[in-house]
Amino acid sequence: MSDNEELNEEVVDAIIEEEVSIDPLEGKSGPPVRVEDVLPTELVIYPLGGRPFFPGMLTPIQVEGSPYYDTIKTALEAPGKVFGIVLSHAEDGAEVFEADKLYRIGTVARIMEAAINEGDKQIKLLAEGISRFEISEVVQKTPPIVARVIHDNKPLESSQEIEALKPYTMAVINTLKDILKYDSLYQEQVKMFLSRHNFSEPDRLADFVASMTSSNREELQEILETISIQNRLEKVLALLKKELEMVRLQDKISKQVEQGISENQRQFFLREQLKEIQKELGITKDDRTHDVEKFKKRLKTRTLSEEAEEKIQEELDKLSVLENSSSEYGVTRNYVDWLTILPWGIHSKDKLDIKRARKILNQDHDGLEDVKERILEFLAVGKLKGEIGGSIILLVGPPGVGKTSIGRSVARAVGREFYRFSVGGMRDEAEIKGHRRTYVGAMPGKFVQAIRHTKVSNPIIMLDEIDKIGASYQGDPASALLEVLDPEQNNEFLDHYLDVRFDLSKVLFICTANQLDTIPRPLMDRMEIIRLSGYITEEKLRIARNHLIPKQLDKNGLVKGDLRITAGALRTIADGYAREAGVRRLEQKIGTIARKSAVKIVEEDAEKPITVAQSDVEDFLGKPDFRKEKPLKGIGVITGLAWTAMGGATLAIEAINTGGDKPGIQLTGQLGDVMKESAQIAYSYLKANRVKLGFKEERLNGLFHLHVPEGATPKDGPSAGVTMTTALLSLVKNKAVTRPLAMTGELTVTGHVLPVGGIREKVIAARRVGIRELILPDACRKDFDEVPEYIRDGFTVHYVKKYDDVARLVFTET
Repeated sequence: MSDNEELNEEVVDAIIEEEVSIDPLEGKSGPPVRVEDVLPTELVIYPLGGRPFFPGMLTPIQVEGSPYYDTIKTALEAPGKVFGIVLSHAEDGAEVFEADKLYRIGTVARIMEAAINEGDKQIKLLAEGISRFEISEVVQKTPPIVARVIHDNKPLESSQEIEALKPYTMAVINTLKDILKYDSLYQEQVKMFLSRHNFSEPDRLADFVASMTSSNREELQEILETISIQNRLEKVLALLKKELEMVRLQDKISKQVEQGISENQRQFFLREQLKEIQKELGITKDDRTHDVEKFKKRLKTRTLSEEAEEKIQEELDKLSVLENSSSEYGVTRNYVDWLTILPWGIHSKDKLDIKRARKILNQDHDGLEDVKERILEFLAVGKLKGEIGGSIILLVGPPGVGKTSIGRSVARAVGREFYRFSVGGMRDEAEIKGHRRTYVGAMPGKFVQAIRHTKVSNPIIMLDEIDKIGASYQGDPASALLEVLDPEQNNEFLDHYLDVRFDLSKVLFICTANQLDTIPRPLMDRMEIIRLSGYITEEKLRIARNHLIPKQLDKNGLVKGDLRITAGALRTIADGYAREAGVRRLEQKIGTIARKSAVKIVEEDAEKPITVAQSDVEDFLGKPDFRKEKPLKGIGVITGLAWTAMGGATLAIEAINTGGDKPGIQLTGQLGDVMKESAQIAYSYLKANRVKLGFKEERLNGLFHLHVPEGATPKDGPSAGVTMTTALLSLVKNKAVTRPLAMTGELTVTGHVLPVGGIREKVIAARRVGIRELILPDACRKDFDEVPEYIRDGFTVHYVKKYDDVARLVFTET
């Protein structure tokens, strides 16, 4: 170390510890030495995370390992043991040893005490801030970082400057006094400051006050970078005012909370005193007695079974001897509460007025005449018997055809309470039959909850999506439903939680499903199935006019005179945007038009009513989702009819011969196993009956390719057998079917045509695309006759028993 460096270290020590001006040149007189003149121009830089470090502050620092240890070790060897502390502006506020991630202005700090552990590379030290500095150049970028710095703190050199700052100083001190009234922590910090400084030092005061606020790091760094003492005091005063508002608000919130707690405690003690006084006077009862009397009062309006009465009395006796604070008391109380709140023997009176019921069903639904008649038959039988017995009805149909709303209409027509819950995705058998009381949080099953909610023993309970019920390791809910939905068993339904038999035989159960395939056969046998087919366009238009448009107008804040949708526009929406079997999509599109009309009325002040004509539909809804279906024609192309969960659909089947030496048949179009078998049967039937069907054997040479368009959609079922055979026959006979014709039916290898399902949906699908000539299995004659007359009108239907009849009708008739 040079002589000059030793001198600087001694001067710095004197300035810090004695706060006097010292001449760095021993034995020479002259003006006082400024701090900036004696501090080294090169400093080791320690990056600081969190908040900036101010001059006049003391801070303990503990470092361990590189590069922290190396940086502080170098600082200990520096003149005066001084180093620079600079705030890092890394995003996470961490201590980052990267020169380009440091602020330019920091604080010179001096190490006052240090304890070094060489083995663990650990240093504990106490540092004091001396003055500000600015980094002018980074000399060494790798840790330890060394920078060339400029010391410029602009100290006060005259009494006039100090006098000019006095108003700012007093404003800061007065604001600080206000804060001290609210927060004792600030008082401790002020005491520490006064032990080393005093309020007559404006620069130290500004730095101290800034450091004690809860301001964010960016605001504090701005104070540190403000060299002018007057400007610094102004900024500090603004931060202090914000701090004062915050502590006032905290104090207000704290007092409100304390007041609330005190009031609650006061009320608690008063209530306890009141209980004791009433108990001494004999005019009150404890909670346990009150609960027992409440439960007994409920039982006076119930007609209990012998088993239930015995069980409830047993539990009431147990409840009366248990301590209120015991856990078993809470369990027993909840159990008795459930037992006594159920409507034992309470029934609502059925309204069996058939005319009224017909009126309600017609008000709520357009179309579905066959379903309405079946429900009215059900009510008529109930009227003759004097009551509607417990029954289980299953409504099956595509989404959006009104299954759930029919259930609500039945409840309104009969005058019964209605409760609906979905069993779709249900995997726990306890959801049906309840949890056993040994489990924490045990509850009865959904059916007992429904009975409690409706407050009668004969509600209408709707089980939605029964075809989507699941199963898991927790049990099989579908099997648990067997007892509930069996009229011979549900008069003694046993819920695991209640452990007492409850009569569900008067409940009318209505279930809904999209398809029957996934419903277990034993469960389906217990239900009376009513099928809801899709709507044709005319029915959709009536539903839209009578129900959907008024509903959407009300939902979107419009009145009848605000929006008018023409019949042509509705037909365009139904055909081009909402072609599914139900009307849910149609309602969504009408809702879109209503919302866009609302925008026009509010934003553009459009003239009312807004009329949506057929030509305006694309402006509101964009391009149609569906193009107009045109049945494909040509050699080897035949139109079939299919049933899906979404309703009926037409299905074009195409056949070509790709040639080659190896005969056979190739299938594409994502066909299921049953449909693949139908194709094999068609190919085998043609090979076995080529003479009778009138084509030469060599026409079967080569590989046949059978394709069903819309390959992204899975397809399966036996009803395409006749259509596939006709497509192959058209190809080998080289004859095209030119007239609009569609067919359906299952084919056997001996040529018999078997019946298929979904006739109504298939007829609707044919009507939608303009086909009026159908070939159906003879056994489906009854199904076609059950289709409403307005749907059957205009159709020419050929009924066939064997495929010979199909070939004759297709290739000889015109």
